[in-house]
Amino acid sequence: MVLRPGPVTVRSAWHDVPSPQVRQFAALAMAEAPVLAQEILQEIRHEYPHLPVVLDDSGEPMALIGIRRAIEVFVQHLETAEGRPRVHPEVFQEFGRGEGLGGRSLDALQAIYRLGVRLAWRRFAEIGQRVEIPPPAMYELVDAGYEYLDGLVDQSVRGYAEAAARQAGERLRLQRGLMELLLAEHHRDDPAGALAERAARIGWPLPGRVAVGVLLRPAREAVAPAVGQGVLLDMEYEQPRMVVPEPGAAGRPELLHRALTGWAGAIGPPVPLADAAKSLRWAEAAVRLMERGLLPAGEVLYCTEHTEALVLLQPEELIDDLALRCLEPLAHCGPTHGRRLAETMLAWLETRGGAPEVAARLGVHPQTVRYRLRQIRELWGDEVDDPDRRFELELVLRAQRLRGELGDPRGRR
Repeated sequence: MVLRPGPVTVRSAWHDVPSPQVRQFAALAMAEAPVLAQEILQEIRHEYPHLPVVLDDSGEPMALIGIRRAIEVFVQHLETAEGRPRVHPEVFQEFGRGEGLGGRSLDALQAIYRLGVRLAWRRFAEIGQRVEIPPPAMYELVDAGYEYLDGLVDQSVRGYAEAAARQAGERLRLQRGLMELLLAEHHRDDPAGALAERAARIGWPLPGRVAVGVLLRPAREAVAPAVGQGVLLDMEYEQPRMVVPEPGAAGRPELLHRALTGWAGAIGPPVPLADAAKSLRWAEAAVRLMERGLLPAGEVLYCTEHTEALVLLQPEELIDDLALRCLEPLAHCGPTHGRRLAETMLAWLETRGGAPEVAARLGVHPQTVRYRLRQIRELWGDEVDDPDRRFELELVLRAQRLRGELGDPRGRR
C-alpha cells in the first residue's frame, strides 16, 4: 500500500509560545506603545525634516496618532492571533491623501513606514528577550510586522489615489470653466483679469495666439487623445473641443498629428487669444462640411488648408441665389449639355486663355472648346466681358465644383 502525503500544515512558532508569555509580552509592548510612538516620530522628523506636521482637532500630530494606533492594533492582535491585524484606515488613508494633495510621491511615505517598522522591531526584540520569547517566534513576528506594513501602505495608496482623482476632477472643472470663458463671444468685453485669473488657477500661461479644434470621436468610448501639456481638451462635449496655444510653435503640429491619429475633426485658423470664438466657428463649419461629405473625412484637417471650400460652401443660400441669377441662361439647355458648358466656362475663367489652353485643361479637342465658347457668348452676351459678372460666375461655378455638381476640370469630358 502506498501512503500518499496529505496537505502540509505549517506550524506557527508564535502559537507554540505559552499563553502567559504572550500576555506578558503584549502587556509590556502595549505599555511602551506611547513612548515608542514618540521615539519613532522623532526619528522620522530627524530623517525627514521637511515632512509637514498635521494636527487633529485636539492639537495632537496626526502622525503620532497613526503610529500609536498601528502599534496598539498589532500588539492586541498578538494575543488573539485571529486573522490579520487591521488598523482603522482613516489615518493612513489621510497620510496618502496628504502626499497626493501636496504633489509628492508615495516613495517617501513608504520609506517612513519601513523606518517605523525597523524601530518598532528593535523595541519588540528587547521585550522578547526580557520575557524569553524563543527566536523562531520572534522571527515570525518580524514577518508578520512587514505583512502588517503592506496593509498600511495599501490604505495610504487608496488615499493617494482618491486625492489624485479629486485633483484631476477639480482641474478638469477649472479647465472647462476657462475654455467656456475663452470661447464665449462676449468675453472680449470682459476684463482681461478674469481670463488670466482662471488660467493661473490651472497653471496655463496665456498665449498670444490660439487655434480651436472640434473633434469627431472614432468610437463612443474613445480614450481622450494625448494632445500634450498646454493643450486644453474638453471631452464632455458630443464633439470634443480643444484649444491649442501657439499652434505654430516648433513641434506642435507634429505632436498633434501623432496624438490625433485615428481621430477626425477640424482645427480652426490661428487667431489672437481674444478671437478664440472665431476659430471655433470655422472649425465647427468645417466639421459640418465633413459630415456632409464635402470635405475629406477620417482625419483632422486644418481650416487654413481648405479656405476655398469654407468660404464658398458655407453661405449656401447666398450662393444658391447667385447661381439662379448667374446661370439662368443654362436653364434652357439640357442637363448634360448645360454641365459641359458650365465646366468649359469655369476652365476659361480660371485659365484666362484661349481654346488650346482650355482644351488642355478639360482634355477635349480645341475645336470642341471653340464651339462651346461661341455658345457661351451667345447665351451671356457682353456680360462675360464685365469683370464683376465674371467674378460672380467664377464664384458660383467653383462652389458647384466643390459640391461635386461639376466634374474635375482636369478630368476627361
